[in-house]
Amino acid sequence: MAQVAVRNVIKKYGSLQVIHGVNIDIVDGEFVVLVGPSGCGKSTLLRMIAGLETISGGEVDIGGRVVNDVLPKDRDIAMVFQNYALYPHKTVAENMGFPLKLKGRPKDEIKAKVNKAAEILALEKLLDRYPKQLSGGQRQRVAMGRAIVRDPQVFLFDEPLSNLDAKLRVTMRVEIKELHQRLKTTTVYVTHDQIEAMTMADKIVVMRDGRVEQVGAPLELYDRPANIFVAGFIGSPSMNFVRGRLESQAGAVVFVSDNGAVLPVPAGTSIHADPVVYGIRPEHIDVRDDGLAATISVLEPTGSETQIFAHLGSDPINAAVRDRVSSRPGETIGLAIDPGRVHLFDRKTGNRL
Repeated sequence: MAQVAVRNVIKKYGSLQVIHGVNIDIVDGEFVVLVGPSGCGKSTLLRMIAGLETISGGEVDIGGRVVNDVLPKDRDIAMVFQNYALYPHKTVAENMGFPLKLKGRPKDEIKAKVNKAAEILALEKLLDRYPKQLSGGQRQRVAMGRAIVRDPQVFLFDEPLSNLDAKLRVTMRVEIKELHQRLKTTTVYVTHDQIEAMTMADKIVVMRDGRVEQVGAPLELYDRPANIFVAGFIGSPSMNFVRGRLESQAGAVVFVSDNGAVLPVPAGTSIHADPVVYGIRPEHIDVRDDGLAATISVLEPTGSETQIFAHLGSDPINAAVRDRVSSRPGETIGLAIDPGRVHLFDRKTGNRL
């Protein structure tokens, strides 16, 4: 195991700069997820840590050693890719043991490490099969086993679950997290799926356009997003945003939207001179008869909850409630916002107030 430090790292392709001075400290044994929309630079950053991309500026330190000019095979890391990258003509055991075979390790050592990894990943009965005889989840476990046998300082995962169906992704999320808890190997995991990030990470790094927007524990980012981008990206369904201003009415501060809707704000909120953006998560809105009158546009019952897409005047708003909803589209419903869960952002900068 080892700590990983990314210090002011820059990546350029000619005159095009895609990574802009990224700084990340990853503690020994930590599970860190790099998350962000497609094109934000998270996979490029991971590939620079792995040595598969050159570093245009800054340093990558693994285990106290700067590895900018160290070949990938000498960095003592193991990477699991999105497409499994298994040899179709080799058995599961041969695929898993191949990295050790390349290093010239004795056959007995290779067999022992493959068997140990197979036991960890529940692959013991599959060692003689070929990749074409495996399911997608089994192939991904073989790719993970190939990484485990190397006993690396750092595991790197590049969107390993994106090729799996929804149910299998949930299963594999649990398996990867259990694997980390068992091995306690420093892990850097890339995904565009914020649910994966929230459920798996010890620490999340949210990226946008080659820059780090916020770093923190999953619930820290959920409860106190640094800006509108993080607030909208973390959480599913996404946070509601309404544009308007903070005003004083009848001796109390309230939010008044650009379309005239009046919404509650947290106790102690002071007037902000500039226009603001009001944020509230759908799960922090309840249905109540004495709530704000909203007109239902669409109802989406999922069984465990019902998503209500509605309008407060001209302002769209989404609520996710546990109770069954008997109302129908076009009808009026009362929506009660929890003022203690409201987020306020400066409209010009996008930063949290």
